[in-house]
Amino acid sequence: MSRGIPRATPINSSGRRWRTLKGIRWWQLLPLIVATVVWWGCSPSEALQNDSSGCWESQLESSRVDALIHFDQHDRDAVRIRSEMTVEIPLAGWVLADRLLLDKHSKEYRNAMQCLLRGKDTALRRSEWRFDDPEVKEQGEDIRVRYESYAWIRDYSPIKLGPWVIKWKKGGTWTVRFSPTTLQKAHWKVQADLGGLRFVDTSKTASPDDGKWMWEGDPPSRITFDLGLPWQRWWVLTYGRSFWSKIGVGAWWVCASVVVALAALRGRPRRPSSGSDGRKDSAVQAVLQWAALSGSVAVMLIVISYQHVSPPWNALMCISAGLALTLVARPWLGGTPLQARAVRGAVISVAAAGLLVVVAPHLFYLPPHLVAKTEPSLLGKVGYVLMGLAAVWLWLAALTAWAWRFAREGLMLPASWTDRWNRAPVLCVTVVSVALGAVAGALLGCLSWANENQWERSSWPAGQTAGQTHGANVANYLANFSLSHLTLIFADSWVLTGIALLALLSYRTRTRQQADESRERSAPGPEGPDVLLTAGLFAFTAGVQGASVAGNAAQYPIWLLLNIASLFGVLSVGRRWSVLGRVGETFCLHRMRSEEWRRELMERAHEYRFLENESRVLGKGGAASMTLDQVESRQRDLRQWLLAGCDSDRPPPAHMSVMDIALAWGPEGHWWDNAVRAARVAFWFGIPGTVGLLLLELQPRLQQMRLKYDPIALPEIVVRFIALQAAWAAAGFVLGALWRLLPGRPSPVRALSLVLAYAVPACLAVLLNLLIGGAFTRLLLYSLFMAVVLTATSIFMDASTFSEDQQYTHSRFALVVSIYRLQGFAAYIAWFLAQLAAAATLWEYLID
Repeated sequence: MSRGIPRATPINSSGRRWRTLKGIRWWQLLPLIVATVVWWGCSPSEALQNDSSGCWESQLESSRVDALIHFDQHDRDAVRIRSEMTVEIPLAGWVLADRLLLDKHSKEYRNAMQCLLRGKDTALRRSEWRFDDPEVKEQGEDIRVRYESYAWIRDYSPIKLGPWVIKWKKGGTWTVRFSPTTLQKAHWKVQADLGGLRFVDTSKTASPDDGKWMWEGDPPSRITFDLGLPWQRWWVLTYGRSFWSKIGVGAWWVCASVVVALAALRGRPRRPSSGSDGRKDSAVQAVLQWAALSGSVAVMLIVISYQHVSPPWNALMCISAGLALTLVARPWLGGTPLQARAVRGAVISVAAAGLLVVVAPHLFYLPPHLVAKTEPSLLGKVGYVLMGLAAVWLWLAALTAWAWRFAREGLMLPASWTDRWNRAPVLCVTVVSVALGAVAGALLGCLSWANENQWERSSWPAGQTAGQTHGANVANYLANFSLSHLTLIFADSWVLTGIALLALLSYRTRTRQQADESRERSAPGPEGPDVLLTAGLFAFTAGVQGASVAGNAAQYPIWLLLNIASLFGVLSVGRRWSVLGRVGETFCLHRMRSEEWRRELMERAHEYRFLENESRVLGKGGAASMTLDQVESRQRDLRQWLLAGCDSDRPPPAHMSVMDIALAWGPEGHWWDNAVRAARVAFWFGIPGTVGLLLLELQPRLQQMRLKYDPIALPEIVVRFIALQAAWAAAGFVLGALWRLLPGRPSPVRALSLVLAYAVPACLAVLLNLLIGGAFTRLLLYSLFMAVVLTATSIFMDASTFSEDQQYTHSRFALVVSIYRLQGFAAYIAWFLAQLAAAATLWEYLID
């Protein structure tokens, strides 16, 4: 081989690759760098798809979790459960951690929160409530998530709350199991605060920790315990959800119907002939018909709510009942045939439209059972709305028709209203129909808005992909729209019962005034059947509101009867010890038989006030227009005038004067006019109390949340306002009607007598609530508000009695001071301020 040719040396593969890479420019590697970065950036999502859960749960094993469950048995309505869960996640340890810092409404945030708290669990949690979204904070290299939720033990249904599952075991015992759906391998520290409830450690691994029980390092599946409710809570829970509770509510309506029927029968004229007696028979028949119908309809609603009734039958019964209630009311009675045709045409047309959906659901592409399993079509939603609006509209029309019938039979309507109804019945029916349709539409809007919010709450954080479809949920609540709102409407129809009693009382009074004006003017107050009507009105308004504040439906029948009985008891004592009762019946028959005689009494009362003022001036050594002998002579004359009108064998006490009699008679000539005046005054005085009670009811955060999630929460606020105002007005009406019969020479004492009549059943309710561990402070506050309203009304009545003297004083307050005189005014104002201060103090305590 020639030496000129060099010999080939072997080169290894690694060296060859190095020389090759050394010869490549950096920009030639740019495509490879971009591909690598893209692959690295997309690797979490690809790995997320390849992960068995889609949440990278294995990366959460290094997290630290604190869990606390707290039971509060002193909550007003039920045992409250609070779950607090705090998770600390290494920011670099979980690929979804940074998504927790995004906007709480974003899809990425919801997905990350679902992976952290629920994992694959997408079931609805209707019993779990959250006041706020989980709190997410970035702390150094960690992300801290604090998740707080609440639930209440109101029935025996299982409760899923945070990582806990609470199930009823037996009697008053509940099993609490720690069952988180995620973070199974994280480091857990679990605590349970029973709040005084009985604790049984079924896991055998809990250790006491400052009044709590703690588990640390134990597997979640081994953490379980039992808790025992006190017998009071267990009894309330058992009774409230039992069939006997429904019987209690039914007994209230049956008892109410019996009372109304008895009052109407006692108010029936003994010798009906013609004219006004025939109309009185019509008023009695209307009240009797309502008593029978209200009891039967209440039983029907109780049966429907207790037993599962399919939506078609539910709608059929509700629409038929609403149609029957409206037609039986006959608001056209005593009018023209055109009025009857207009009302019948309107209600039958609405009922036919609603029943069309029930009998022919296929026309709206709805299944025969009316509950679609998927999102209903637009036509299907129209069918649901048509059926629900028809039922609600008919029931609203029924209540309106009965109210009109009672008011017209009782001669309580303005003449302009009846004239317009007689002249243009079609226009009146159209206007009322549109107004009722607007109310029914507003109720439907509340239902739709609240149920959408409820769905969002219970399906959080998964949203509309959770469990059952959103469309099936829409179909379900639309199909049951009528029942949920009809229960609300009929539950407050006691106002209609009050109107019926008031109408019958009004007609009896006005017809007697026309028949024997002089005898009616001298009547000190309601007599015979009128007393039962007055007591029933008091029980069905002010009494029912007190029972609702007490919060126990089982008390309603007893409460009603006790209110009537206690008012009769106060009257039996009051007739003897009242001012007019002590001067005798002869004085009322002779001295108060006409307006002229009453004017003479007021003139002598004015003279008495003048003489009292002169006597005080002379007693202090001042200069007066009369001498002391002249003042005493005139006072003896006034005393003689008073004795001349009384029974000779029963002279009035020496301390009783003509001014006391004038104040006891009241500002009006007839007791009915006194009642109407007092009702108007009490209505305005009761507004602050109504606002205070409503604010107190809305003070708990859960009640505030109900406005957003409960379909009947907003309508209940409106109904509650009207009911409370009706209660104050009715209490004032009864005070004015019984003004001359209640015991006590000072007028604030008369108001106290009526408060005592109300306090008898209230005290029994307080004792019952103390026995079963219920709250009674709200009932006490309502009673204090009642005392304040009635006391203020009584003072206003006294000022109205001497309203002619206001021209001689600077203000109404100065007039009150002069009426009560200096020696008595301090005690009266102190008594009123004491009531006001007690009510304000209790309200402030409860609101805080």
